[in-house]
Amino acid sequence: MVQSLDRALDILEKIVEAEDGLGVTELSKSLELHKSTIYRLLATLAYRGYVRQDPKNEKYKVGIKLFELGNLALNKLELRREVRPFLEELMSRTGETIHLGILDNDEVVYIDKVESPQTIRMYSKIGKRAPVHCTGLGKVLLAYSSSEVIDKVIEKGLRAYTENTITDVDAFKKHLEEIRRQGFAIDNVEHEEGIRCVAGPIFDYSGNVIASFSISGPTMRVTEEKIPDFAQLVRDYSKKMSRALGFIE
Repeated sequence: MVQSLDRALDILEKIVEAEDGLGVTELSKSLELHKSTIYRLLATLAYRGYVRQDPKNEKYKVGIKLFELGNLALNKLELRREVRPFLEELMSRTGETIHLGILDNDEVVYIDKVESPQTIRMYSKIGKRAPVHCTGLGKVLLAYSSSEVIDKVIEKGLRAYTENTITDVDAFKKHLEEIRRQGFAIDNVEHEEGIRCVAGPIFDYSGNVIASFSISGPTMRVTEEKIPDFAQLVRDYSKKMSRALGFIE
């Protein structure tokens, strides 16, 4: 491992996570590195356009280069390109935000979304990470994962985010089995208060689940009465998107 590169990436990740940017002192304390090291690495990152310094408060923020690379990477994802029309169609039919996510290091990463036109809607952003055990996207991905992956998540602990989060190991394993049987998962206010989601899997040509998608919205609109209809839509669009990627049942 190249130490200077590793440290530069640590700095970049810290700055990305901070909405208002970070100063040299904050970075030094957070990463336990000397200010001189922080200055040197920031100078290189700024020169390459990955960070920029706000002249008003001298804090460092994300540079345009990072956005350019991120967009290029996302645009090159065949998955995102192939399923985007289906996500847009699903949003039009439900009026709710539609998310697309993948599994990465035991977390869900949002790689695309189609925003609901409603004033009150779920807040999210592309690139955001979320836990797998209490989100619709995550539970679907986990349900179709190997027992080793499932056990690894359980070993880390099933943290309760709301009173509805499933934290009992046996109950959670049975829940994953149910998701596989029915072909969809429900996040029944298990991750965020006031948010309910219905999610489904996307299979690739080899029959592996490579992503999941969800219909997400406030409980005032995504009511329990609507769950059966949304679940059927999720099953239907799961088949459509999987077929578009070459999956044959």
